[in-house]
Amino acid sequence: MKILLHICCAPCAIYPLKTMREAGHDVVGLFFNPNIQPYSEYKKRLDTLIEYAGKVGLKLIFSDEYPMENFLREVVFREETRCRYCYYTRLIYAANVAKRGNFEGFTTTLLYSKFQDSDLIETLGKSVAKEKDVPFYCQDFSKGWKEGIDASKTLGMYRQQYCGCIYSEKERFYKRTKKKP
Repeated sequence: MKILLHICCAPCAIYPLKTMREAGHDVVGLFFNPNIQPYSEYKKRLDTLIEYAGKVGLKLIFSDEYPMENFLREVVFREETRCRYCYYTRLIYAANVAKRGNFEGFTTTLLYSKFQDSDLIETLGKSVAKEKDVPFYCQDFSKGWKEGIDASKTLGMYRQQYCGCIYSEKERFYKRTKKKP
């Protein structure tokens, strides 16, 4: 199959790309992540992916646009359900690119992370696939979590410490101190 792989970052692409190539699929990468903030983080992730794609011969589709404002408009005051919107936005974009590019299917590295809601990603992926009439290739890539981490460390890749949005960055690093009585 000719599959479009939505990629959130290079470390998360290692295992899914390897397994799909081993299965004989022709994989093309897609970087579309308006959720990643701040821009310096977005740029580090994109640059790392471009470098990795060059090393492994992965054709990569990405845009110079950084539509962060749309993401923020949609999730502000809905922070608890932001992941649903985030997944959907990236999956619908990937499905549209896959449809226009005559891909036989699309998938996402979001299925690799043990920190993401894989059931929700699968549900949304299948819904988007039906809506856009392009198959969603659903595979549990999280089985290779440790393998991907080890490989990214061996390659000396930039490895981010949070999912991407400013809310996840806060959840990862902000620890409220208890007030003394």
